[in-house]
Amino acid sequence: MMINLLETINQLSLVLLLLCTFFYYWHLKKNKKQRKLTTFEFLDVFTIKLAIFVGAGSYVLLFLDRNYG
Repeated sequence: MMINLLETINQLSLVLLLLCTFFYYWHLKKNKKQRKLTTFEFLDVFTIKLAIFVGAGSYVLLFLDRNYG
């Protein structure tokens, strides 16, 4: 019971983190149209793209492992 609750809270926090990441990425894209991004903002854009790619890839690999492993 408690483990299921903790897993649910963990999944909800990951969804919230992903949503915040998309909104921040959208904000940076909007700023890029208005002005040149600072070095830190440019690194944020790169890090966000990399994190989404790695997270999605690892999720797919875990999903395939559970279903075919």
